[in-house]
Amino acid sequence: MAVRTARFRFYGCLTDLLRPPDAGGDHASIPGRRYAFRGTPSVKNAIEAQGVPHPEVDLILVDGSPVGLDAPIDGGERVGVYPFARSLGRPDGALRPSPPDPPRFVCDVHLGRLARFLRMIGRDVRYATDAGDAALARVSDAENRILLTRDRELLNRSRVTHGAFVRAQDPDRRRVETVARFNLDAYVDPFTRCLNCNTLLEPVRPERVADDLPDRVRRAHDSFYRCRSCDRTFWEGSHVDRMRDEIRSVLCRASNG
Repeated sequence: MAVRTARFRFYGCLTDLLRPPDAGGDHASIPGRRYAFRGTPSVKNAIEAQGVPHPEVDLILVDGSPVGLDAPIDGGERVGVYPFARSLGRPDGALRPSPPDPPRFVCDVHLGRLARFLRMIGRDVRYATDAGDAALARVSDAENRILLTRDRELLNRSRVTHGAFVRAQDPDRRRVETVARFNLDAYVDPFTRCLNCNTLLEPVRPERVADDLPDRVRRAHDSFYRCRSCDRTFWEGSHVDRMRDEIRSVLCRASNG
């Protein structure tokens, strides 16, 4: 079967996901990179073969016309691949429905610290240390959640509609990256969720939890919150000031790029 080629050009943040070009010397620049193939692959398969998971893509133009992920390529096409940009309006020909608003997430097993921070600022985040790839994809689809992961192959699953590959390796940079990417500064409602199980916290009268508290806590505080799922009690101790400082730092760095 003869080898055919198409020219792909990736835009914006998609370029940092591209695998190195094949040993033909092409580069990811104008007029694009040459993609060699046999048969008639879908444009989805061609894009993912070059390192870009399909949930990162919001618009595909083949010879100037928008196409879906299942569109075939035969050879000779020029393909433009554009990322999703939450801050911009949806383009004509967008591939997927708008993501959940306010944003809610499911994180893979490698992003526990990120999941905890997102819960800290009040976002709804599913996370479990024993969740496999199939379960993560199912939750993302069934509950309309944005799947955050460090695993490109997980994002390539056809069931995943909304997802993002977290670029940063450093946990602190991951928080800044995620807040900036999804404009989460507009959705901050800190200390409203249980960091352990994600349940919304409820105010509780001091006398209801008095027997569960150390004496020093009963004497120093009069406002308490309870998680009805894991039955934990929370109050604003000195750790809350440190968490507020952490949130301010992340939001500041995210807003400053």
